[in-house]
Amino acid sequence: MAQNAMTGPPAPVDTQKEQERDRQPPQNPLQEAHGVCWERLWSMGVTAGCFFSLCMLSQIVGVWVLYMLNGYGAFPAAHKVLDLMQYLLSPLGAHSSVEEELWRMESLCPLLVIIFLSIAVLSIGILYCLRALAPGGCPVVLDDRRQSVSRQPSFTYSEWTDAKQDLFDLDSVPETPVFECSMDMKTESDAATLTVKPVGLQERRGSNVSLTLDMCTPGSTEPYGAMLSPREQSAREYLQKASNVLMAAQLQSRALDDSALQAEFYEMPMNFVDPKEYNFPGVVRKNRYKTILPNMHSRVCLKVTEEDDFLGTYINANYMRGYGGQEKAYIATQGPTVNTVSDFWRMVWQERAPIIVMITNVEEKNEKCTEYWPEGAVTYEGIEITVNKVIQADDYNLRIFTLKCDGEERTLRQYWYTSWPDQKTPDKAPPLLELVQEVEEARQQAPPCSGPVIVHCSAGIGRTGCFIATSILCKQLKYEGVADILKTTCQLRLDRGGMIQTYEQYQFVHHVLSLYEKQLSCPVEE
Repeated sequence: MAQNAMTGPPAPVDTQKEQERDRQPPQNPLQEAHGVCWERLWSMGVTAGCFFSLCMLSQIVGVWVLYMLNGYGAFPAAHKVLDLMQYLLSPLGAHSSVEEELWRMESLCPLLVIIFLSIAVLSIGILYCLRALAPGGCPVVLDDRRQSVSRQPSFTYSEWTDAKQDLFDLDSVPETPVFECSMDMKTESDAATLTVKPVGLQERRGSNVSLTLDMCTPGSTEPYGAMLSPREQSAREYLQKASNVLMAAQLQSRALDDSALQAEFYEMPMNFVDPKEYNFPGVVRKNRYKTILPNMHSRVCLKVTEEDDFLGTYINANYMRGYGGQEKAYIATQGPTVNTVSDFWRMVWQERAPIIVMITNVEEKNEKCTEYWPEGAVTYEGIEITVNKVIQADDYNLRIFTLKCDGEERTLRQYWYTSWPDQKTPDKAPPLLELVQEVEEARQQAPPCSGPVIVHCSAGIGRTGCFIATSILCKQLKYEGVADILKTTCQLRLDRGGMIQTYEQYQFVHHVLSLYEKQLSCPVEE
């Protein structure tokens, strides 16, 4: 009932008024200008009169209070005020010399008070009148205030210190200044919230907005299409061609060159996806963050029985290329939510993933990832999941699962990495490097038919991007003796926007690679 009342047609009275106003002949612009001028003069006159009355009243009350403070009662003080007014308003020749001298001595302080109050009140009145007389004075202030509220401040970057934000963390708003628009990162159930209204500085360098793809085809990896804007095409070409090969001896000096690294990092397009690309009912419930979405061409599509069931195919995950351009070497995804636990396990089974790498805590001031694994055993979508063993290491917990579905049985390993505390910067690189090496060794021991390694943090772009980039670059440094961190980051962002989210993460990858280079060179030096 209330909704109908709000959205119903306007009242007939308002319609009639609008019609009568429309039928009125247009006024002469000169007449309108004179009318506005007289209206302002009238407003100024009324304001001046009000302030003059206020000035007189304040003087009378001020002198009355002053007399009472000097020891007079209320009525004697009022009588003295009347005598003072009579003295001031009477002609100059009506006072005797003795009376005049007496009033000068007795009324000196009240006269000073009157002068001070007159100057203060009249000054305020004159300023207010001038402001009212100025064209559009007050409305400009109100409009500026409304505009300042609508503008969103630019996102800032954390510094490379222990007191700042976690390198591998994503708060409710991405730190990289990609969208300067009014947005809320919390998950909501209203599909209409997918529409983001730009404020005027929206930057989507490299976003594949214009692509037309078959989104219901499971595992679709159709290449990028045409119909891109010049800016998007330029960003795409940069991500495809950018390169900066670093020799092993250059890694450490490059990691310490802040100005060069910042220039290189900020030059790279983020390649985030416009939320309007996923304007489908129900999709918003499957995203932890409304503006962190899978790039369309490389998204993981879940298999469904109905061809038109887009929501059934959707999961916030992307296939990521590995070393040497290996297709589907990794899957980067968000931390599962309560609504997507079943979809997550469907993806694990469908892609034959041998390993899950989780680089986040369940809670870091707020929920970063739901606890999607059981304590003992549980069944999702016909997939029976059983925990066989839990191994606690220094920097991570290892869970070994058994998955059963349709008579088939598989083994799955989950590395839950928890060594980075909330809102802190890692002060050492060895833990991440050790995890990368441990996961790579486990991957080599997996069955030949195994699929990609699934990596996730909270949003699936920050810590996830650092882990995947480090894994790829360690192989490149081992087999080629060089590391192209810029090219690898661009490759990741082509597959999933925003990978390696901040400059501090980008610098940390350089530090980890520098450490790995020292490990490789130690046997040679000895």
